[in-house]
Amino acid sequence: MNAPEINAIIFDLGGVILDIDYNRTVRAFQALEFEDFDQQYSKMKQSGVFDRIERGEIDEAEFVSIMQQSIPHASQEEIIDAWNAIILDFPSGRLDYINEVRKKLPIFLLSNTNEIHLKCFDQLLFESTNSRIKDHFNKAYLSHEMSCRKPEPEAWKIILEEQGLKARTTLFIDDSPQHIAAARNLGLPCIHLQSIDELERELAPFLTQFN
Repeated sequence: MNAPEINAIIFDLGGVILDIDYNRTVRAFQALEFEDFDQQYSKMKQSGVFDRIERGEIDEAEFVSIMQQSIPHASQEEIIDAWNAIILDFPSGRLDYINEVRKKLPIFLLSNTNEIHLKCFDQLLFESTNSRIKDHFNKAYLSHEMSCRKPEPEAWKIILEEQGLKARTTLFIDDSPQHIAAARNLGLPCIHLQSIDELERELAPFLTQFN
């Protein structure tokens, strides 16, 4: 069965382009004696303060202050380091591949993220490539700047409407099943990426029309 024709791609960031590990942040906060952290924060769901920072409702200082109510002995640096523990690195050659895809058709980023993580992964990128994440896409849509987040339908609708795209010809790639389900409900063809190492193989059939 042939892959459907596509005119644009919307990429997730964590687990697709950037390697991440939610368990590292869970363990880091548990080490700071935030014992029920894993009940509030996971790949499938973020609640309370974690949802608010990803919507841009609170900034870094407010986030740290709220976290210190649960772990008052923790310093600002310890909290930021624990929060950023999720971020690993960009797989070798991944952004080179993304840049090659961009030569073939428009690509966009849709990420549930926040100003603290953005600062962290942009620093990683700048140190290795002298670039920022937004430099690699036609436009990056970040939840804390959009004031909404996946899996809310509005997150995709903003991109489709602003860019003049049709859902049926806009491919969406993500590693979270709840985000894939929401995008499919809107009519977008999807790749549910099971492993970050599989991106090129999974995307290849959709790009044959551009060869």
